[in-house]
Amino acid sequence: MVQFYSPNRRSVNRGIISVTADNLDAQGQGIARHQGKTIFIAGLLPGEQAQIQLTEEKRQFAKAKVVKRLSDSPHRVTPRCPHFKVCGGCQQQHVAAELQVKTKASVLEHLIQRETGINISAHPIIRSPEYGYRRRARLGLQYHARQRTLLMGFRQSQSNDLVNIKHCPVMRPELEQLLQPLYQCLNSLHAVKRLGHVELVLADSEPLIVLRHLDPLKHEDKETLRIFSVQYNAAIYLLGEEKALEPLMEGQTVPWYQVNGLKLVFSPQDFIQVNDVVNQQMVEQALAWLDLQPTDRVLDLFCGMGNFTLPIATQVQATVGVEGVAELVASGQYNARLNKLNNVDFFHENLESDIHQQPWAAQGFNKVLLDPARAGAAGVMAHIVKLTPEKVVYVSCNPTTLARDSKVLLEAGYHLVSVRMLDMFPHTGHLESMALFSSEPMEIE
Repeated sequence: MVQFYSPNRRSVNRGIISVTADNLDAQGQGIARHQGKTIFIAGLLPGEQAQIQLTEEKRQFAKAKVVKRLSDSPHRVTPRCPHFKVCGGCQQQHVAAELQVKTKASVLEHLIQRETGINISAHPIIRSPEYGYRRRARLGLQYHARQRTLLMGFRQSQSNDLVNIKHCPVMRPELEQLLQPLYQCLNSLHAVKRLGHVELVLADSEPLIVLRHLDPLKHEDKETLRIFSVQYNAAIYLLGEEKALEPLMEGQTVPWYQVNGLKLVFSPQDFIQVNDVVNQQMVEQALAWLDLQPTDRVLDLFCGMGNFTLPIATQVQATVGVEGVAELVASGQYNARLNKLNNVDFFHENLESDIHQQPWAAQGFNKVLLDPARAGAAGVMAHIVKLTPEKVVYVSCNPTTLARDSKVLLEAGYHLVSVRMLDMFPHTGHLESMALFSSEPMEIE
């Protein structure tokens, strides 16, 4: 008889354990130790004692839920959002802001030290308002047939179900105050059963609403939306079957935002930084770190629509931005002309392919900025080294790939001069940062 090998499955101890958390991770989970194993516990803060139950157990660590909290940390605060603990958008509204940023900075410092051997402080932190910071949000739309009503909101934690959002204090107030009237408007449409999602964006010009609809909208529905647009001074864009964006009404103001004194026009579908306050500080810090001079030639990789490129261009001889999304490149080129910057070139190129044959790669640059996606910039690091720039500023939304890519520069003789933690998304586990590298030794900040 043939016998098949079946590995022993690790059973989870469902008994109640008493622990005291001694630390916090970047996701806002309490960290405790029990019988030599690290346990991550959602909702528990350092110093708090609790009775917990394991939900997942691995060889090196386990995850658990709180059955009963036996003490409260002075860092525990009352969440401002009524949907907290149900909505998956925020995980840390119960944690005082100071502990949130201190923990994220410590995680960043530890990761860099572990991967590079360099002890460096991620302070001073570039701070955000604790609430009212998010100028962009996408909400799912689902028609609930049994209740004959629309659900509009964010996904529940660890679920595809929607939380019907009526308040969202992390949104800019101008957007949050649109939530309830917008819900009533959409729920009244004939096409209510065939809506996909709605996106709210706060431009400096006015609020924008992008509505994804799966079937063509009838005249009555467009008129309902037009009345809402006028009443609430919000420009509405329709995203239909062909996913081609159309303004609801002719003559709508083209959306724009300002950065470093420049006016940047954008499409509602273009990527812009969600946190405007942190973005302004981040751009200012990057320009200061680059120590821009009139003779500089600066390369901006993963440049988007020129959020860094165009402010840099105001201070240097020449700037080149390289981006993989054609629509963002077109926006960057338009904004260069709008701001009368004639020393900027944008290239639409795939920075994950063979970059050595790309037209920008043959040019010389003495300073480089890069702002890659979560996957990092592995494909361009060797070329950056080949350019031998004096300074490199790396803006990161993933500390793991920042640490990995940093090693390429360090092995080439560059010095890690400074690191900043960016408080881009308060109350969440997202950890954004930026780092300065120099070809010459500099005093570490």
